[in-house]
Amino acid sequence: MKEANEMHPLVLAYIGDAVYELYIRVYLTSITNSKPHELHIKAISYVKAKAQAEILNKIMNVLTEEEKDVIRRGRNAKNHHIPKNADLNDYMYATAFEALIGYLYLTNKERMEEILKLCIE
Repeated sequence: MKEANEMHPLVLAYIGDAVYELYIRVYLTSITNSKPHELHIKAISYVKAKAQAEILNKIMNVLTEEEKDVIRRGRNAKNHHIPKNADLNDYMYATAFEALIGYLYLTNKERMEEILKLCIE
């Protein structure tokens, strides 16, 4: 497997998207007894592009330079997908956030947990 810092940022975002979605689903099931449809609706409020862009903005001041570099790479990655339900700027920052989560999942799970806990505060 390639080193995480050699991976394309969209590949990191692909991994980060899955990790973040799972984290949110586990979190929601731990704090509520909602039915699956209700859980899905609640999860969307965390995982939609606008929410991820807002989270990234909120946590920027606690990130290292290395993490900010991953974010920059994720934000600037050429993605030919045009978002249907999101502002392009929010989508770019959501991709950057997901790239960060993917990178941390592969390199530093303890730090990833720290960042993810900030996302639900």
